[in-house]
Amino acid sequence: MQIREMQEDDWQTVRDVRLRALREDPEVFGSSLAREEMFAETHWRMRLRSARTWVSLDAGGTARGLVGMIEEPGSPKSDRHVVQLWVAPEARRHGIGWSLLDAVRAAALADGAATVSLWVVDGNHAAGDLVVRAGFVRTQERHKLTRDPTQSEERLVLRLT
Repeated sequence: MQIREMQEDDWQTVRDVRLRALREDPEVFGSSLAREEMFAETHWRMRLRSARTWVSLDAGGTARGLVGMIEEPGSPKSDRHVVQLWVAPEARRHGIGWSLLDAVRAAALADGAATVSLWVVDGNHAAGDLVVRAGFVRTQERHKLTRDPTQSEERLVLRLT
């Protein structure tokens, strides 16, 4: 498995794995498949210009995982935020999630960040367990999902310094 940082011209790979993630695990994301299927090439390219993104590729070049890192508006400048963390069901429990988080951690450290944060939807025990084992701490900071106000998510933070 290779973890590769995507560039703007890799937009189709990112689009394909992101849409697969939304198709297979819609309940764990803040967005929806219907919404993101409507995005044009220009939107996908803009996403790659505004968020560092890594994809896990198998030996055949098929994307098996995805993660992004942004400076979230309203968050401290010293925080980097994880978005769209996902691993394909057939590739789970093989260290891909760890490797994707390691890519974010290394990039955040190189960028001078003090923390990395993310939100985990209630009931997404696999993601919650992974990030807690990776050193993220539950904050008890919660909010309702915009796409489904009957669901909530919690913020977790990893201290880098």
